[in-house]
Amino acid sequence: MAEAYCFKCRAKREIKNPQNVVLKNKRPAIKGVCPVCGTKVFRIGKS
Repeated sequence: MAEAYCFKCRAKREIKNPQNVVLKNKRPAIKGVCPVCGTKVFRIGKS
């Protein structure tokens, strides 16, 4: 599973409901939700 840094929890968390996205500059990314606090998290470079 992919992990991203949650700024609210200040810790790396596993991404809940991950979605693969492509940025404007064609780089892959993953966006989802923190399972602990529900904040949106985003990770660039792994898809």
